Amino acid sequence: MEFPAYLATMPMHAITEIHGEPGLLARFRLEIEAFDETARDRLTEALDLAADLHRDDRRVREPYLNHLLRVAIRLMHHYQVRDVDVIVAGLLHDAVEDHPAELAGLDSDSAADATPAALAALSDRFGERVARLVAAVTNPAYDPGRDRDEQYREHVAASLEREPWARVIKVSDFTDNGVGVIHTVGPKVTRAATKYRPLVPVFRDLVARPDTPLSAPVKHHILAQLDLAEERFSAILDQPA
Repeated sequence: MEFPAYLATMPMHAITEIHGEPGLLARFRLEIEAFDETARDRLTEALDLAADLHRDDRRVREPYLNHLLRVAIRLMHHYQVRDVDVIVAGLLHDAVEDHPAELAGLDSDSAADATPAALAALSDRFGERVARLVAAVTNPAYDPGRDRDEQYREHVAASLEREPWARVIKVSDFTDNGVGVIHTVGPKVTRAATKYRPLVPVFRDLVARPDTPLSAPVKHHILAQLDLAEERFSAILDQPA
């Protein structure tokens, strides 16, 4: 499949709309050319595992892998991350939450029982640090008697307090979901805006902290993206009576 020479500069949702998953895969391969061969092999292995685990998953109109590719590309291109562990964890950030039994090689998919085994399998394959970063962005089992979105926000704030690099992964994920909310359709638009909007000030605070390991220009870029997400959430939710 032929892609334009300017693929490396196209916005990721534009690549998604015009070229789909093949275009995002091509963009990913362009981004990892900046790494040495060992790093490229490791990143490709993580991508292959993510593609296998999420092979049947969808995000409304697209394969789920598109989301994981955008998260990883954003880390490399916009955030200038060169830490391979962080990018691997970005590719696999939903693996333990969505497919713990398959990742752990177990027969039945009981997330509560399979999660520790899935994290152990991830550690064996990619190292303890990758497993720790994925654990920090993996949602726990929620109390069915409490509001699920409230528990999600509490978990995000607490887990990212302890793991500065996990903040970087999660804000890339949040940007894809929040700024990208206008690229989805149906009831999920309002549902996503309601879920994610209260996290905008949380991420503003976390990104601005001195221990968040990103350059000042990258932090400025992320804060601008959070402002854009808030504008889009407002357009969706703050309709005149």
